[in-house]
Amino acid sequence: MERHFYVYIMTNKNNTVLYTGVTNDLKRRCYEHKNKMIDGFTSKYNISKLVYCELFETVGSAITREKQIKKFSRQKKVNLINESNPEWNDLYVDL
Repeated sequence: MERHFYVYIMTNKNNTVLYTGVTNDLKRRCYEHKNKMIDGFTSKYNISKLVYCELFETVGSAITREKQIKKFSRQKKVNLINESNPEWNDLYVDL
């Protein structure tokens, strides 16, 4: 069975907070964030909208990319999102 890994960025309804994460099940993980099933940052800041994701073949490459994005300035993250999702639509609906 082929396995994939995702690096993703989620935000709140006003696009004021950005959260970057990594997972092997993007749909499940977004559901968990949206329904505040995990205590912490995403629950506290009402992170509920998937605005960016990248697909990787190995967990190592996904984690490397996640760390890279987490070091980006906010503006660089915004630019990354704007390149593929300029309207900041919730990509979760298409998963």
